[in-house]
Amino acid sequence: MAMDEAKLRSQAVVKQRSGRMLWSDLKRDKYLYLLVLPGIVYFLVFKYYPMWGIIIAFQDYSPYMGVWNSAWVGMEHFVRFFTNPSFYILFRNTMMISLLSLVFFFPLPIVLALCMNEVGNKYWKRTVQSIVYLPHFLSWVIIAGITFLLLSQSSGVVNMMLERMGYAKIDFLTNENYFWGLLTAQNIWKDTGWGTIIFLAAMTGIDSQLYEAAKIDGASRIRQIWHITLPGIRNVVVILLILRLGHIMDVGFEQVFLMSNGAVAGVADVFETYVYRNGIQQGQFSYTTAVGLFKSVIGLALVVWANWTAKRFGEEGVY
Repeated sequence: MAMDEAKLRSQAVVKQRSGRMLWSDLKRDKYLYLLVLPGIVYFLVFKYYPMWGIIIAFQDYSPYMGVWNSAWVGMEHFVRFFTNPSFYILFRNTMMISLLSLVFFFPLPIVLALCMNEVGNKYWKRTVQSIVYLPHFLSWVIIAGITFLLLSQSSGVVNMMLERMGYAKIDFLTNENYFWGLLTAQNIWKDTGWGTIIFLAAMTGIDSQLYEAAKIDGASRIRQIWHITLPGIRNVVVILLILRLGHIMDVGFEQVFLMSNGAVAGVADVFETYVYRNGIQQGQFSYTTAVGLFKSVIGLALVVWANWTAKRFGEEGVY
């Protein structure tokens, strides 16, 4: 009995000390916490608080009845979605667009960052960085307009050049065979340069003495990249890959919506456009919330699996 009382007292003392330490840390670093406060408020208001809305995925939600008074239907919306003939098409299109982006787009910022890191002339390096960053700041509306001007079958620059050279015009925008590749090419052009920022920052943290030692040993630039630079940014690559897998079900509504048309509807319909049609246009809020929850669960499962796999191979992971 006395031992139990002593243990409880020791636990109370530890809690009291930890509370004092926390308060002293808050007072000491108050300006740093104030700096972080807007980000915390943002996530609480726009990320965590809206999560309460998930409950309507299990209800027959009516705006007039409200969240708490709407009828409870359980898994009805999920059963309806999984048995819908459109489910396979939506899942196939979304996964193929995401996988193409993951395979062809994800490695390119790493390659471009390695190339720019090897540029010795600082003026030329900064000029190239500025040029490749610029497309990121263009909206998808502008990019879609440029694509139409270039690839339109009737008046596109590319098809006009092909016609003048004696070749037949190509229906880039209305052929299902080109749609997924066209989206991937747009992503590459728009965000490859912007994606190099994190990798270039990671490369600056590599000890320069490693390169000097490699030069003394006679290592070429390729060998230095392979044995020093790539291992130096490996953790960053793994973390970004894990985070990218969490968004594998998100292919970007605006880009797909602007580039799709009736001729390519079979390969252009993804979860985002499906939710827009059924949720925004038809008012099926509960049903489309269930669709969104399905996407989130898949993303969470992939992040957990990828993080577990990374740790099994000795990497740090996200958490």
